Amino acid sequence: MRRTNPKLWVALAIVYTVWGSTYLAIRVAVETLPPFLMASVRFLIAGGILYTFSIRRGAREADRPGFRQWRAAAIVGTLLFLGGNGGVVWAEQRVASGVAALIVASVPLWMALIAFVALKERLPRVAVAGLVVGFAGTALLIRPSGSSHIDLAGALVLVGASVSWAIGTLYAARAPLPLRGGVSAGMQLLCGGVVLGFVGIASGELGRIDAGSFSRSSLIALAYLIVFGAIIAFSAYSWLVQNAPPAIVSTYAYVNPAIAVLLGWAFLNEQVASTTLVAGAVIVVAVAMIVGSRTKMREGEPAAGAPAVDEPLAAEA
Repeated sequence: MRRTNPKLWVALAIVYTVWGSTYLAIRVAVETLPPFLMASVRFLIAGGILYTFSIRRGAREADRPGFRQWRAAAIVGTLLFLGGNGGVVWAEQRVASGVAALIVASVPLWMALIAFVALKERLPRVAVAGLVVGFAGTALLIRPSGSSHIDLAGALVLVGASVSWAIGTLYAARAPLPLRGGVSAGMQLLCGGVVLGFVGIASGELGRIDAGSFSRSSLIALAYLIVFGAIIAFSAYSWLVQNAPPAIVSTYAYVNPAIAVLLGWAFLNEQVASTTLVAGAVIVVAVAMIVGSRTKMREGEPAAGAPAVDEPLAAEA
């Protein structure tokens, strides 16, 4: 019997815990830091470190970034880190971190729907049922009434962020990005950081900066997001994608929301209503239905139409 590589469990533990905790860190960071400029600094530093470390490694001559690669990285970086993460950091000023994680857990639903509509990818019946169940759970979660009322603007921005992340991920699977994962990731992070910076300046965040108002906890949270959320966890995830079966890698999409809800309750005293937990559980079950059915489809007969996409299944905050 083949023994499991211990590195797999270490990498999974990192992705489970760190990416699940980034929602808490974002919530703490935006308490005193401007959201878009905070995210810009995070991704510029992380992207600069990854790019500098990776660009001199591997097949440099055969995989040299040019205009096409930088253009693709700019498109992906804008969709993932401005539309995706930027929406999350803005919304977490109005929505609890645990709730944000539960809404973002709908990313696989949007990816499956977009792949079916735009890319003509066949979906098994179980996946179709998962879409219906998942969107019902999302509607229940963001409904604008009831005692567990969630800020509607923040919830809708989170839905938009999920759609943007899904589109960016599907495009990235086909974009002319560098083959070296570290170089590609660094370029995407750098481009996303630049665009977030422009948006932060355009929205007036630069003029409202008061360094004296930055709390120590917010600065620590930002450092955590840079080092652990963007560099260590992303590197662990990249290793998993290359060395572990997709069915195992995809399990983080189920674990991260639970960790985010638990940490928000434990450290920020975020109250989670029973209906919110039920809606979140419905979304996670739907994601499991979609991921499981599509994984079986990949292992069996190929889908009719466009080939199935091996993509990340949920957004990293």
